[in-house]
Amino acid sequence: MRRKFFLALAAWALAGTCFAQDWPNKPVRVIVPFAPGGPVDIIARIVGAKLNETLGQQFVVENRTGAGGNIGAAAAAKSASDGYTVLMTSSAIAVNASLYPNPGYDAERDFIAVAIPASQPNMIFVNASMPARTLPELISESRGRKIAFASPGSGTTPHLTGENILRVIAKLDVTPIHFRGAGLAVTAVVQGEPPIGCMAISGPLPQVKAGRLRALAVSSAKRIPALPDVPTFAEAGFPGVEDYTWVGVFVPAGTPAAIVQKLNEAVNAAIRNSEVRARLAANAFDPVGGPQPQAAEYVKTEIVKWGKVVRDTGAKPD
Repeated sequence: MRRKFFLALAAWALAGTCFAQDWPNKPVRVIVPFAPGGPVDIIARIVGAKLNETLGQQFVVENRTGAGGNIGAAAAAKSASDGYTVLMTSSAIAVNASLYPNPGYDAERDFIAVAIPASQPNMIFVNASMPARTLPELISESRGRKIAFASPGSGTTPHLTGENILRVIAKLDVTPIHFRGAGLAVTAVVQGEPPIGCMAISGPLPQVKAGRLRALAVSSAKRIPALPDVPTFAEAGFPGVEDYTWVGVFVPAGTPAAIVQKLNEAVNAAIRNSEVRARLAANAFDPVGGPQPQAAEYVKTEIVKWGKVVRDTGAKPD
């Protein structure tokens, strides 16, 4: 009986290896559960273009927005485990595990974390017409009145970073206004409705450089090269707050290990490419990469971290 079991196991492993050698032999669907123009969409298109070259098939981005990334993620979770549906999402997948009573999938059970291509800090910024030139000034000017800030979506890490800094730590009377993606949220702050935003840097960066928005502080451990004059939260008086919006590549649970490994290697090769790294830097992303088990472990730690932030802030889904 045991001999039959091990023979079957060996046959299954061999079949998976052979399948991976042939994969991909048709286009791969890349579900991005956020609107075009946001951090995930940017990375999906930069990395996807290189995967097209490396693996010889088109990686076709499909934006399926809604519910803080849950609609697209749930669709990906229900897809066949054959390597032809890939989910490229943000750290929202770690947040939503505790923010939503039932997001429609289990982040750890229903997916395999393949790789983390890139990450970037979040940023609090204001419309350029606002008098505040620093984060402490914004907080001082906001005391005793109701304020609102724009986020790229309920359950995104910028949403929780903003809640944590402005409401929990600074004790302001603040309401997050959630948009369906960074593009719409940035436009709202440029128009002054609301005049405050918290987002991953890539979204507002062009408008900051154009002078329409003013960056107040970033959530990284060190200042970022794209905005060297903008202080970190620690420098602005908020030590210990270090948050990142990361982009992860996932496949449905049950996808053959050989395909997972092949995709991990292709993503790592993509972010080692000098052209890709230049494009990442231009959008204020740091390349991450690394072996697949490292990605899986990182996602687990992020689920725990953001679960605590959800509890501390009392954040609720929009």
